[in-house]
Amino acid sequence: MALITAFLASLRRDEDGQGLAEYALILALIAIVAIVALLFLGGQISNILSQVGNSI
Repeated sequence: MALITAFLASLRRDEDGQGLAEYALILALIAIVAIVALLFLGGQISNILSQVGNSI
């Protein structure tokens, strides 16, 4: 019985690590998409924010 409990406990620990790795990959993907979007749209966003700032 103790062997089964130890086995189930090790599986539970493995899933936690796997979940953390998946969250890290998703976070990295979001960061890459945000950086690429800023590179392509950075000039347009800057112009829009400047217009808003000037109108205030």
